[in-house]
Amino acid sequence: MRKIIKIFCVEDDLMYSKMIKLTLEKNSDYEVKVFSSGEELFNNLGENPDIITIDYNLPGLSGLDVLRRVQKYNPEISTIIVSGQEEVSVAVECYREGANYYIIKNPNTFAELEQCVGKLTSHIQLRREVDNLKDQIIDRHKYSSIIGESQSVLKTISLLQKIEHTNIQVLVTGESGTGKEVISRAIHYNSPRKRKPFVAVNVAAIPEDLIESELFGHEKGAFTGANSKRIGKFEEASGGTILLDEIGEMDISLQTKLLRVLQEESVCRIGSNKEIKIDARVIAATNKNLAQRVKEGKFREDLYYRLQGYIIELSPLRDRGNDVLLLARNFLQEFCTQSKITPKSFSRDALEAMLHHNWPGNIRELKSFVERAALICDGDKIEVEDLMFSPSIA
Repeated sequence: MRKIIKIFCVEDDLMYSKMIKLTLEKNSDYEVKVFSSGEELFNNLGENPDIITIDYNLPGLSGLDVLRRVQKYNPEISTIIVSGQEEVSVAVECYREGANYYIIKNPNTFAELEQCVGKLTSHIQLRREVDNLKDQIIDRHKYSSIIGESQSVLKTISLLQKIEHTNIQVLVTGESGTGKEVISRAIHYNSPRKRKPFVAVNVAAIPEDLIESELFGHEKGAFTGANSKRIGKFEEASGGTILLDEIGEMDISLQTKLLRVLQEESVCRIGSNKEIKIDARVIAATNKNLAQRVKEGKFREDLYYRLQGYIIELSPLRDRGNDVLLLARNFLQEFCTQSKITPKSFSRDALEAMLHHNWPGNIRELKSFVERAALICDGDKIEVEDLMFSPSIA
């Protein structure tokens, strides 16, 4: 989508400025505002015009003074001097001060002005395209653990790059098996905390009566079976990053304690009244719709908003096109190397079959599938008959 080119016209002759405005606004890409003096222009310069046309003979600040101040304010603003002065020395001085064009007022002025603005517009639009491409440049080497070339993967990496030097809390969402822990590790290892611990906790995998001790630690004798002091995961991750995976499964009573930890940046071990300051970046991950769980009373609303510092939503594998093939080849190579078996590859028909499978279990399913196919295959090329897709779960 083309962006509007914003043009300011500084001209004390009201009829002349109206003619300039009418001439330029024949092009729907142009938005023109007129000002009768340099002082009026500078009161509105914060609107950041792309092009300014300046009458050389202005009351108060001269056209040359206006040009100099505009150049000092922002040299990337394109400028056109429109003047009744035909002396070459005047034009030379304007060009020396940074004017892009010097137009003499005569019967051809408006046609010449259209032409000059058109040329400047082409340069401005090209610069915008280059700046946009720069914004999209992705350092794939730093994010080599994230395999894929689909638009959703490139967008995810672009989002990750924006938070490399921040400490913002991150919420990673997506279906089970979409690679939320891989993304979380990528966040950690591309941050200033990369030399400190990365601690992953699967909240859903820890029994409810042990999760508080697991996260916050306990003192010796705090409860039956607490035969020694235990350092919790938050303390273990201090200076680094803690991933709270499957946060949507956390018991609501523990959510209250977690909220306090996030707010106070400290933990209190079970059996102790001593507050221990922690410095751990928190990444939460879930395959649940937390907003829906809030409505159902299963997730605290204040914790929900607290975790949403920066949201990264991962696409399911079925929406990632040829990434399926890139991942499959990578998993196959890894498995053959680690298992010390003859290197294998996929036949064209096998690749086609994988590309059209729905992959309800996402990347996790694909990895298991590839390893199984590598073992079933007797030759060095995996054929369609070697593929055993997992049955869909209704």
